[in-house]
Amino acid sequence: MRTRRRILALLVNASLLLAAQTAPMAAVAADPRALMAAHKCYICHEDGYPKAGPAFVEIASAYGHDRSAVNYVAEVIRRGQHGSSPWRMPPHPELTRAEAREIARYILTMRAEAAARP
Repeated sequence: MRTRRRILALLVNASLLLAAQTAPMAAVAADPRALMAAHKCYICHEDGYPKAGPAFVEIASAYGHDRSAVNYVAEVIRRGQHGSSPWRMPPHPELTRAEAREIARYILTMRAEAAARP
C-alpha cells in the first residue's frame, strides 16, 4: 500500500512539474510576434523591408494566395531552407508544428501598407 502511495505521489509531482515547465510556453504561443522575437526571426527578417532574409510582406505577397501556404511556410520555418542568396534559413525544430503554423499564419496576413516603416 505504501508503495502505491509513493508511486502515486511521484506521478502527481511529475505531472505538476511538467505543467509548471510548459505553462510559460503556452503563454508565449498565444502571440506569434512574441514567438518570433523569442526565436530571433527579426535578426534576419523584418516586416516591411528585406534584411538577410526576405521581408515578411514579400513572403505574404508570394504565398498568401495559396491555401496550402500556411503548411508550407510552417515547414520551411521548422526545416530551414537554402535559397538563391548566399544566406540560408536555419531550421527551427524547437518550434512545435502548432507554433510554426501560428507564425506562418501571422506572416501570411501581412500587407505592405501595414508593415511600412514610419
